[in-house]
Amino acid sequence: MSAELGNIELGKEAGTMLWFNAEKDLGVLEVAVGERLEVPGTAFLPGEKPVGRCSGKAVEFQTFEGAVTRVAFMPEPNPRRARRRHRH
Repeated sequence: MSAELGNIELGKEAGTMLWFNAEKDLGVLEVAVGERLEVPGTAFLPGEKPVGRCSGKAVEFQTFEGAVTRVAFMPEPNPRRARRRHRH
């Protein structure tokens, strides 16, 4: 899915959050090719700014003129739970 801003098309990208420092309101994420991008706290969508540990969590984001924008954490899949055995 992509959105258009004027004549510029913004596409979603995926990455992994490496760290976020709430005091500095700054973090870093890594994209698949190994590039690291700085993420200011203002780049997160409302309610998505990390609180506590976020290292290794998958994120979706957009870039606009070299800046990271619209960062959101991707939902984590629920691990499959073992079924209970019935005793007869």
